Amino acid sequence: MSVDSIFVHKMWNDHELSKMVPGGVPFPMLSDGGGKVGTIYGVYSAEAGVENRGRFIIDPDGVIQGYEVLTPPVGRNVSETIRQVQAFQHVRNSKGAEATPSGWKPGKLTLKPGPDLVGKVWEVWKTSMESD
Repeated sequence: MSVDSIFVHKMWNDHELSKMVPGGVPFPMLSDGGGKVGTIYGVYSAEAGVENRGRFIIDPDGVIQGYEVLTPPVGRNVSETIRQVQAFQHVRNSKGAEATPSGWKPGKLTLKPGPDLVGKVWEVWKTSMESD
């Protein structure tokens, strides 16, 4: 979502994003003309008429699980956003029985939260990174 129109979003997806992400962004882009939603999330600048680059991952219950806010000159990584959404979905589907280490991707090792994990996260992380 941004203050840009749906037409700008279409041009951006068709001429830019689809060259960086095969098939373009796999989710709808919404227009926040006037910055009403951006104001609620604290990323809209009324003086400049633009929003900082905010990414909010919201679960099906409406709870913000992750967010990142960047100033306009710094780009985002759509692949990392998709990876994080997959990680949050995996943790949710496991009902908290599993956690994902840094850089986790679907099919990689997960963590089993509990006292036995203390001091051993690096072992799972290292094994997961070696198999990439």
